[in-house]
Amino acid sequence: MNRLRLTKIFIFLGCLVPLGRLGWKALHDGLGANPIEVITHSTGDWTLILVLVTLSITPLRRITRQYWLIGVRRMIGLFAFFYGVLHFTTYIWLDKFFGLHEMIKDIAKRPFITVGFSAFVLLIPLALTSTAGWVRRLGGKNWQRLHRLIYLTGILGVIHYIWLVKADLRKPLEYAFALSLLLLYRVVMWVAGVHKNSVPAQARPAEVTET
Repeated sequence: MNRLRLTKIFIFLGCLVPLGRLGWKALHDGLGANPIEVITHSTGDWTLILVLVTLSITPLRRITRQYWLIGVRRMIGLFAFFYGVLHFTTYIWLDKFFGLHEMIKDIAKRPFITVGFSAFVLLIPLALTSTAGWVRRLGGKNWQRLHRLIYLTGILGVIHYIWLVKADLRKPLEYAFALSLLLLYRVVMWVAGVHKNSVPAQARPAEVTET
């Protein structure tokens, strides 16, 4: 078994640990007085954590030159979507019992739900087009443009969390700080690329060509 395949197995099992912990707590009356709130917060946390981990793959790959990391990005991204589905399902099923009228009232009263729902909706096309077949159908550049939606997903997810908690902002601000670093890295790399391409060939340092 090669290294990448073994790593994928460990990551797959690791991504199931939060769900397993919730299941264990549910079976042993460990979800507290408000189990729906615990499930909602846990699945929401892990959705955002895995979105941030997905965004960290590219800078980690470039900085460490561990190019195999790109091979696990799709799996982590799909687990982010999986926990997003659990988070959304907990709200519409366990919390609102599919009551459309109640959900509409919630949206009107609590804008953080609209922002969170928008973040979830943006994850859907990313999950659906995550396969190699969709990369071929869309073409590499179009696929990359579409998957930049994950930046907006991360931003909306952080805003959703900040508006949700209101009082104790430590955890959502930690997520906001991590997301800011990941986005800043991409801005710096983009600016560096634009600057490099704009420098005339004559102005660049002479390169030694090996023969």
